[in-house]
Amino acid sequence: MVNYRGNIWALKERGTERIIAICACGSLTPKIKPGELVLFDQFLDFTKSRPSTFFEGGKMGVAHVDMTHPYCPELTTILFKAAKELNLPVHKGITYACTEGPRFETPAEIRMLRTLGADVVGMTGVPECVLARELGLCYAGLGVVTNLAAGLSGGKLTHREVLERVTGMGEELTKLLSLAIQKIPERRECQCGEALKDALATRKAPRSTR
Repeated sequence: MVNYRGNIWALKERGTERIIAICACGSLTPKIKPGELVLFDQFLDFTKSRPSTFFEGGKMGVAHVDMTHPYCPELTTILFKAAKELNLPVHKGITYACTEGPRFETPAEIRMLRTLGADVVGMTGVPECVLARELGLCYAGLGVVTNLAAGLSGGKLTHREVLERVTGMGEELTKLLSLAIQKIPERRECQCGEALKDALATRKAPRSTR
């Protein structure tokens, strides 16, 4: 029930150009351990009832926004290099699966997500990154791995475990963001800002058959 559209629209109205989003996530592979950081490269969307676009027809029309690279490559690279400088355990090229929540996933769902190629699972990253792209904002997804997902951990999952892990990494995250922000160039060199223009241009073409 998070007002993702309201949050992203407000940032755009305030003149924001870049977003670094931090979220908790569960690992789907023993190679990614609790306490480590992950940088998202792709996502799988398993949300069900969230408004996921600003373009629902009417006066706004419909815009087919390209999501070939859902996360800003420039911001992601900067975060990765900053984490390496600080000797923080970090993984890049990660596929993030987003589920509806607020319940944790079942072991069967985790097996499905692993089969589909997901590396981590969370509940908040989508449609936030899509909405940011629709408004031409850069968006990087930084995940804090708080636990092994259901069926992999050998025990029950608890929300307390998630909160304790994120809180315990507060100092490291602060250092990482401080260093990364210093490395961000004033002018954007990525193509994120062109996404909306390209998508709106398609509305002048004949109606899509999709």
